[in-house]
Amino acid sequence: MTAPRIIVGTAPMLIIADHASNMVPPGIELGVDTALLGNHVAIDIGTAALSEALAGALSAPAIIATVTRLAIDLNRDPAVADVIPAASDGHVIPGNLALSAAERALRIAAIHAPYHAAIAGEIAARRPALMISIHSFTPALATRAGEARPWPIGILYNEDDRAARPGIAALAARGLHVGDNEPYSGRTLNYTMNLHAEGNKIPYLGIEVRNDQIGDAAGVAHWAGIIADTVHHVRRQLG
Repeated sequence: MTAPRIIVGTAPMLIIADHASNMVPPGIELGVDTALLGNHVAIDIGTAALSEALAGALSAPAIIATVTRLAIDLNRDPAVADVIPAASDGHVIPGNLALSAAERALRIAAIHAPYHAAIAGEIAARRPALMISIHSFTPALATRAGEARPWPIGILYNEDDRAARPGIAALAARGLHVGDNEPYSGRTLNYTMNLHAEGNKIPYLGIEVRNDQIGDAAGVAHWAGIIADTVHHVRRQLG
């Protein structure tokens, strides 16, 4: 079993980072060049450091993934085929092409289930007033090189936009170009927040930071400050 990393905190919030690691668990052979593990297809670049910085700034607990999404995507329904991706942004993952049902079930049981059990356990032990999901996105997809992604930050949400709306407004008030359900829509890519936040009627901020903004310590510190201020504003608005 591969467990997530847990940061203890006292604030009534919970930070989640689904794609914070590029670690390949022992026994899994992806068949890719090791250089690919530093690419955005394997890890949401900068999100581990950003989540840690936010946890410190907010005194909040955090649950941080410790496995690459090329082994299994923790922000996907385990029942869908692409929870274990055969390819990502033009890169084929050979080790995932011919998995048996038993091998798929083993990855789900050993990696996906413990991660989500940890989140559910934290919520059951101390229900947060706000959940904060941290992701990052690449400035340009290799398969859509001509598609502009101008937003330095985006806020994602599905049906529950109680936190998203004041969050977008607070970021826009700083003069930032904020993606409203961009570069991805929370109406289609929102499994973890759908399950644990919307499923429990807990307001949440689904945050996407462009990864060229958080590739070093200075960028992480800058955005941790902005996001922490935004979280405080959202909490005041929620009452």
